[in-house]
Amino acid sequence: MIARQQAFSHEENADMDAPLPVSSPSALLTFREASAGIELIKLLASLPALSRLPHAHGEPVMVLPGFGTGDRTTLILRTYLRRLGYRVSGWGLGLNAGNVPELIPEVTRAVAARAAKEGQPLRLVGWSLGGYLAREAARDLPDRVDRVITLGSPVIGGPRFTTTAGFYRAAGTDFDEIDAFIAERERTPIQVPVTAVYSKSDGVVDWRACIDRSNPLVEHVRVRSSHVGLGFAPEVLRIVATRLAKPKPER
Repeated sequence: MIARQQAFSHEENADMDAPLPVSSPSALLTFREASAGIELIKLLASLPALSRLPHAHGEPVMVLPGFGTGDRTTLILRTYLRRLGYRVSGWGLGLNAGNVPELIPEVTRAVAARAAKEGQPLRLVGWSLGGYLAREAARDLPDRVDRVITLGSPVIGGPRFTTTAGFYRAAGTDFDEIDAFIAERERTPIQVPVTAVYSKSDGVVDWRACIDRSNPLVEHVRVRSSHVGLGFAPEVLRIVATRLAKPKPER
């Protein structure tokens, strides 16, 4: 088992040096997203083992949804974390319409308000675009965010390397302007631990767009899952549970 874990870690390190993506995921990978239901079947079989993972003591967690979705899509993930003992909330901002420059201050305000109410920093879990927004809230509020876990979240290119690229192009989005916006944000490093979960089977976001080459506090973890399955695949839930429970390193 130890040798296998070391080999897998080596593969993840190799992924860090992969060339940047040039387009969105292939049509074949996108078609395979229809198999996400298999992850639900696996989830049912894995519930006993998942229930034995480290339990919480009421630490607050906020879960952020992906583009075009809302809190309903994160129900399974939030329910699981609640059963582990976390005080879990959705983001409470309705549908994620994808306007990042407008959403970042909204998410930041929501995180600041909940952290103040809880009297302690939040743990943030974000799926797809929700993960990018969680990272940006942590960038702006390092004292209000304990850690971030992202699930298939693009950190470069905005929507350029996702299946939503056509939607944004049709809306007249300037991708060069997005790149400049991201570069400007990256001038301020993220100061809290980030776990970036990604899958080479992702049919919505090119996995290479999920690799963060700018922030040193990011741990990359590769899983085997569709993009749709990232919110409930047993392998992903196991990673989320263990990383949320992991002691935060001293700064």
